[in-house]
Amino acid sequence: MLALTRLGGMPFVGGNSVRTLVNGDATFEAILSAIDSARDYVFVQFFIVRVDALGQMLRDALLARAAAGVRCYLLYDSIGCFDLPHSYVDTLRRGGVEVHPFATHRKFVNRFQLNFRNHRKIVVVDGNRAFVGGHNVGVEYLGANRRLSPWRDTHIEIRGPVVASIQYVFAEDWHWATQTLPPLAAPPEALPGDAMHCLVVPMGPADKQETGSLFFVGAINAAHERVWITTPYLIPDEAVIAALKLAVMRGVDVRILIPCRRDHYVVFEASKLYARDLIDAGVKVFRYRPGFLHQKVVLIDRIAAAVGSANLDNRSFRLNFEIMVLTVDRAFADEVGAMLDADFAQAYEVDANEYRRSPAWRRIAMHVARLFAPIL
Repeated sequence: MLALTRLGGMPFVGGNSVRTLVNGDATFEAILSAIDSARDYVFVQFFIVRVDALGQMLRDALLARAAAGVRCYLLYDSIGCFDLPHSYVDTLRRGGVEVHPFATHRKFVNRFQLNFRNHRKIVVVDGNRAFVGGHNVGVEYLGANRRLSPWRDTHIEIRGPVVASIQYVFAEDWHWATQTLPPLAAPPEALPGDAMHCLVVPMGPADKQETGSLFFVGAINAAHERVWITTPYLIPDEAVIAALKLAVMRGVDVRILIPCRRDHYVVFEASKLYARDLIDAGVKVFRYRPGFLHQKVVLIDRIAAAVGSANLDNRSFRLNFEIMVLTVDRAFADEVGAMLDADFAQAYEVDANEYRRSPAWRRIAMHVARLFAPIL
């Protein structure tokens, strides 16, 4: 835990409560309700914001609070929201909401600058409640895309002193985008009773080290009994692959849950080769059947769990700004374990022959796709 604390540069603090929000309806019901209750300020940050029914609900919620005197801030990624109409942003600004894009070309100047994206999903209300996870703002996250429905994703709602770390991450991103700082409330007091310990781990291409990859390596190396990972994209680097293999050698139950359906063809084909290599090393890889799986969850033994925006891929390791929240609490780990048990019950285990059963043209496509692994 000390290594992960040093890695992210954030304190490991107790006195928190964390609630899982399974899938889009529960997530946005909680987020919109929290925004409606805001009295001082609201921070909202997403990689994707669409102008659909859900995007309109978010817009209306922010406008209503701004009209009531609440300071509202919306930060969106300029690439993830490349098609966001100016009219959407203008409406918010005219209503008193501070809105800015996060554009990495202000800091990075090279031919790959478009590859650096802010993939974080953060909502903070009044400095005492925060939301982090895998959902973006779009009706597909509510299951409206027939090809990918039902959409499987996970967010968490956090209360307690660790909210200060989450709002600090937002404030840092806001400063990057605007060269100004939003208001920050004092850290909330620890919740009474045996509340859980949490650690916020931000990661991104501006870090001095490869924080994303090292986070997963550290989490995997800490496992003694089990390490279960769910990710929509399976493009690990050599360090993470080595950590997974070593965990198998230690007798750890290593499982990775990935989608059965694809949303990106090249990534999906490349993932098949990584799955084959990991299966050969003893890792159990499962495909989720019902719909597209987009959640980013890590379960370590029966004591720790992490939820956030980071995928098990090179993009999250080196190209994206991400955030993960690590919890250390047996009851919460059991809750996450039960959630993942339900997911595995709706999945099938991939066998080593999946690659060999594929036609020659598809195997060639897999290898070609894997050539792009460093930027997928």
